[in-house]
Amino acid sequence: MEWDTIIIGAGAAGLICAAHAGGRVLVVDHARSAAEKIRISGGGRCNFTNLYCTPSNFLSENPHFCKSALSRYTQWDFIELVGKHGISWHEKTLGQLFCDGSSKEIIAMLLAEMETAGVEHRLQTSASDIEQTSGGFSLKLNGVSATCRHLVIATGGKSIPKMGATGFGYDLARQFGLPLTETRPGLVPLTFSNGDFTALSGTAVSARIRAMRGPSFDEALLFTHRGLSGPAILQISSYWREGEEITIHLRPELDLFQTLRDRRQTDGRKNLTTVLADLLPAKLVDHLAPSLGLTGNLADQSDARLRDLVNALTDWHVKPTGSEGYRTAEVTLGGVSTDALSSKTMEAKDIPGLYFIGEVVDVTGWLGGFNFQWAWSSGWAAGVAIAMSS
Repeated sequence: MEWDTIIIGAGAAGLICAAHAGGRVLVVDHARSAAEKIRISGGGRCNFTNLYCTPSNFLSENPHFCKSALSRYTQWDFIELVGKHGISWHEKTLGQLFCDGSSKEIIAMLLAEMETAGVEHRLQTSASDIEQTSGGFSLKLNGVSATCRHLVIATGGKSIPKMGATGFGYDLARQFGLPLTETRPGLVPLTFSNGDFTALSGTAVSARIRAMRGPSFDEALLFTHRGLSGPAILQISSYWREGEEITIHLRPELDLFQTLRDRRQTDGRKNLTTVLADLLPAKLVDHLAPSLGLTGNLADQSDARLRDLVNALTDWHVKPTGSEGYRTAEVTLGGVSTDALSSKTMEAKDIPGLYFIGEVVDVTGWLGGFNFQWAWSSGWAAGVAIAMSS
């Protein structure tokens, strides 16, 4: 059981790393199937990258760390690989690329690339008793001793524990003295304990959402029985902190004030709520009516009154009490501190031969294929570095 490289984690980052890491490479994972996150992603069609991927689409305590890997293995490199394997794809929205067929095509592609490179992979295999040696590392795989010169940790974060996600990578980083940044759920629905939005469950509307820090996001907002979800909320959840408010701007693509003024000329005799229900979901209008005092006909509303109303609809402050947590979070924010890693090779600066790639590192992308691109880029960077050092 002597290997040049052992990669722990058969997810997106681990598989692409293995395909580039040179000879005598073994990939292990405790799960029954490889790349389960790829399989379920994008509704089974895998949002495998984003046309507009840039370092600004990522969160990290060091926003510059991701630049090296992302610039050397780009979305265009992965798209070329997808094309080489004859996988058809389409752009959905905002540069998000999905398979026309199944996400299983991406998994099959990665396994084929590994097979071509002579990589061996073993599932339902747990790693334990990992120690540094004079020649690299020793460990046990299902209780059997093994050694390697290079050890790559591609175990992901804590998100979606029902799929086997654990804090293994963080525990190993601590064991070797690597610092960690705070971990928390990201790309996750937000919850409200007072049940304010229960009656609106299933209602969707376009919105611009902003937290107290970071950018705003113009995407769909979805009301749930527990709170708020939808792409706009998932995006902002990575910037939100407990105890803080978020701001909702309903229908940002529409000039609500001018629209209501125009409708006042043509539909002045209609009830204000009736006209608003043409612009917003009727359930939402009914929900807001008591707090906004939505009474009377549209013709009875002065410009000042319409302006106040529009301000309330475009600067609506709400305070979530929490999130759905790791159970439904798509990613884990934080992780192994980038201060401890080389941005070029992903190797631990003080532990030669030890690499951390993908989600386990403190680099987290936006919703829309960015986290997969980080997996491809960081995995490729480590794999190429290992191959060159062998």
